[in-house]
Amino acid sequence: MNGDQLSADLQQIYQTRFAGKAAYRTQVWQELTRYFAQWVPPGGSVLDLGAGYCEFINNAASATKYAMDLNPTTRQLAEPGVTILQQDCAEAWPLADGTLDAVFTSNFLEHLPDKTAVSTVLRHAYRCLKPGGHFVAMGPNIKYVPGEYWDFFDHYVALTDLSLAEALRHQGFGIARRTPRFLPYTMSDGRQYPIWTLRLYLATPAVWPLFGKQFLVVGQKPLESPTEA
Repeated sequence: MNGDQLSADLQQIYQTRFAGKAAYRTQVWQELTRYFAQWVPPGGSVLDLGAGYCEFINNAASATKYAMDLNPTTRQLAEPGVTILQQDCAEAWPLADGTLDAVFTSNFLEHLPDKTAVSTVLRHAYRCLKPGGHFVAMGPNIKYVPGEYWDFFDHYVALTDLSLAEALRHQGFGIARRTPRFLPYTMSDGRQYPIWTLRLYLATPAVWPLFGKQFLVVGQKPLESPTEA
């Protein structure tokens, strides 16, 4: 399958999956982006990996913002000031070493074709992050959604918080945060809870183990490389 056909297929899949949910998703991501800001400096640079409909990157307060995705809709929905990188994320990233303060990705790594591609993406992220920069990843935890995980045609790679943490360590990252149960599984099932419930949920980690089926894993690039230590 060529790149143009893959881009068109992605566009069709996501338009169908998230039809009629744009306004609600934007409200949800406004809350989530405020939470993730603890790892994304407001004056720094951030790349949204698998940016999709740009809900995160449009709301991020960073001074320099990149959105990487094959879906052509990403370019249409990105706000002014967001640089679009429409490419296969496993290909070389057109960014200099140590450019980024953070790489953020949500519900994306499971869409890559295999674990080799996941490792390649993590290696690109490590190169492009500044020392001390963070790789922030949220996604479905196969331990808690073993059957539901495969209800989406474009899920290929099964990940847990532990397996992703191990993959990050293999590329040189330290683990700054590993939460096996963070958010509930999906926003694509039609339910639209009041936004205040999400705000309360994020402020109450004690209830996450009851409802969370997505992991949150944050890797950090060391302040010194192994050769410098």
